[in-house]
Amino acid sequence: MGEPLLELRDVTAGYAQDIDVLRDISLRVDAGRITGLIGLNGAGKSTLVKTICGFLAPKSGTVHLRGEDISGVSPHRLIDLGVCCIPQESSLFPYLSVQENLMLPLLGRPGRFGREARGRLDEVYQLFPALRDKRSQAAGSLSGGQQKQLEFAKAWLQQPQLCLVDEPSIGLSPKVSEEVFVWIEKFAQMKMGILLIDHNVRRVVRMSDRVCVLSLGRITAEGAAEEFQGDLHRQVQEWLGIHF
Repeated sequence: MGEPLLELRDVTAGYAQDIDVLRDISLRVDAGRITGLIGLNGAGKSTLVKTICGFLAPKSGTVHLRGEDISGVSPHRLIDLGVCCIPQESSLFPYLSVQENLMLPLLGRPGRFGREARGRLDEVYQLFPALRDKRSQAAGSLSGGQQKQLEFAKAWLQQPQLCLVDEPSIGLSPKVSEEVFVWIEKFAQMKMGILLIDHNVRRVVRMSDRVCVLSLGRITAEGAAEEFQGDLHRQVQEWLGIHF
């Protein structure tokens, strides 16, 4: 196995000096592969994303991207390094148009962002035709499913190497949820590394190449997807410490 795209090494993090939400977390995400992360509410999944994205610096341990230590690097700098996050909550500016929201992460960024963005914008509208038809409308006027499309389209336009996807199907209809998972697979086919967090445990296990279980701030189980077979309901209860 080669060098991981993303690697967390013994990361401990939290919001208060004496309270650790994450404890000694180690995990990896490989290019073109999906690593699934499952856990109960309060397990520390969102804290993990914030730590990777630079909103929260580790108290100990390190976060590495392609072997480079990026622990505590600011979120806007991570865009330049090829890291993108599709958050659980909307990151859209509701009063800006669809196209303005799409282009916002690329503003003021020279080089490949400036040269290639316009060409990729046409590609995005081909992939997401509903957004093309509404490109001049305010993002806040879109339906919930269309807003999620816009989040994914914005990520596609950036062409990141690593994409963190936090609870992408929450609050969506089953039909739109299926579309979301198709987009995630398409991202992986484009050689992006994906860290996928979703409450649909079976779907995460089925889609992922590697699965990690987070419980009370620690990784309690991990392995290749084929190791997560059998009575998944019973296994998840054990991994998450649920007893009936």
